Amino acid sequence: MNRFLQLLFFALVVRLFLLVILGLNVRRRELLPGQGPAVIVANHNSHLDVLVLMTLFPLRLFPKVRPIAARDYFLRNKLLAWFSLNIIGIIPIDRRVKGMHKDPLADVSEALDCGDIVIVFPEGSRGEPESLGEFKTGVAHLARRYPHIPFCPVFLHGLGKALPRGEALLVPFFCDVFVGQSLTWAGDKVKFMEELTCRMTTLAAEGHFTPWE
Repeated sequence: MNRFLQLLFFALVVRLFLLVILGLNVRRRELLPGQGPAVIVANHNSHLDVLVLMTLFPLRLFPKVRPIAARDYFLRNKLLAWFSLNIIGIIPIDRRVKGMHKDPLADVSEALDCGDIVIVFPEGSRGEPESLGEFKTGVAHLARRYPHIPFCPVFLHGLGKALPRGEALLVPFFCDVFVGQSLTWAGDKVKFMEELTCRMTTLAAEGHFTPWE
C-alpha cells in the first residue's frame, strides 16, 4: 500500500508540479546509476532537492532510492515521520554523533547492502540559495567503506530560489540539473574529497550562471 501511495504521489503530484510550475532541464541524465548500490552526491539548498532528485529515476526504482535526512527534523512529529519514512523513503540519521555508541552510518550501510541508491547531501543542512558550501567528510568515510560503489555528483541550480530555506511560499523558477561522471574510492580521504569537490565545482560552473542578488 505504501509503495502504491509513493508511486501515486511522485507520478501525479511531484512530476506534474515540476512540469507545470517549475520546469526542469536535466543534462546527462544517462550518467545516473541504473541500479544500486550507488550513491548520489548533491548540493542542498531546498526541500525540493530530494523530490527533484528522486524524479530523475524511473518509477520502478523509486522504492530503491533512499535520501539521507536528519532524524531530529523529519521525525519530529507522527504525521511528518510517516510521510518521510513511507512516501519519501528517507534514511534517518543523527546529526550529532559525538558520544554515540553506535555506528552513525549503520542504516546507510544497510540500505547499500540491500542494493539501494542513496542520496546524500555532504554540505549537511540546507545552505544559502545557490551557494555551494564546504562538504563534510562523512561521504568519504562512506566511500572508504564501499570502495567499489559509484558516487555520482549532481549539481542542482534554481531550487534554492524556488523554495529557499525558511520560506513557505513557492516562487516559480526554472531549474537546472547537472549530472557528472561517477567516482569511486581511491584509497585516500583527502584525495577523494578534493576530487569530489572539483567535480561539483565544475558542474556548478557549467551553466555560466550569474550570481544571485
